Amino acid sequence: MGSAYAAQMKAALISSGVDPGRIVDLAHDLTPHDIDEAAFLLREMARAFPSNSVHVAVVDPGVGGQRQPLAITTRAGPILVGPDNGVLMPLARELGLERAYRIDASKLGRPTRVGNTFDGRDLFAPAAATLANGRRAASLGAPTTAKAYAIPEPTSSPTGIRGKVIHRDRFGNLVTNIPTGGLARGVLRVELTLGRARRRPAPFVTSYESLGRGALGLLGSSFGLLEVAVGEGRASDLLRAGVGNPVVLAWRRRSATRSEKANTARPRKQR
Repeated sequence: MGSAYAAQMKAALISSGVDPGRIVDLAHDLTPHDIDEAAFLLREMARAFPSNSVHVAVVDPGVGGQRQPLAITTRAGPILVGPDNGVLMPLARELGLERAYRIDASKLGRPTRVGNTFDGRDLFAPAAATLANGRRAASLGAPTTAKAYAIPEPTSSPTGIRGKVIHRDRFGNLVTNIPTGGLARGVLRVELTLGRARRRPAPFVTSYESLGRGALGLLGSSFGLLEVAVGEGRASDLLRAGVGNPVVLAWRRRSATRSEKANTARPRKQR
């Protein structure tokens, strides 16, 4: 079963002349009102689309309030449409933010707004259709300054790292904002604290299969970020955790062996 709200946005796009075959759904099952998750997934999924794309993002807890409706042009070509709450900014920066414009509904050439609760259908979809049909973003409103925003970064120390869950997928895997590059190097034991769970051991693994059914572990996700997973199970249910929960890893690094110390202390002779 699809999303009723997404279907209404598609209807607005199609009725404005957009070919249905050119509409791509990125996601409709995100955590309500969570800007961090939406901004992260928009950046990760939309970066590979062609330069003539128009991206519409509607995670909009401030709908009907004072936040601006935006159309953002980028040096790479794609145009981004959505609320000025930060959701567009990580993707805009990656594509080379060029200029932001405040969308003026009166310049869309049709009555759009019905109430104050669904700008996705009433404003953003018609604006996106107008842009997809060849209008320039500058024709939709005056230049403006978009709200500054960045996806939260983890903090680290010699004995651990602290981050947060940035995405929970439909399998119950918990993707964190902790990069995986080099994280497991030299680590002997890792203890994980997440959600309501007490500190518990969590091994690094290279695949879901290597976890074993029902076992908790850590692995690199397809986003290049640390993922908390359960073999053939749901980490979110086991740990009672979801998007926004803090993640703390505490570790003890492996000590060098006697032979490794000797090799380090005595460089090989050159022949």
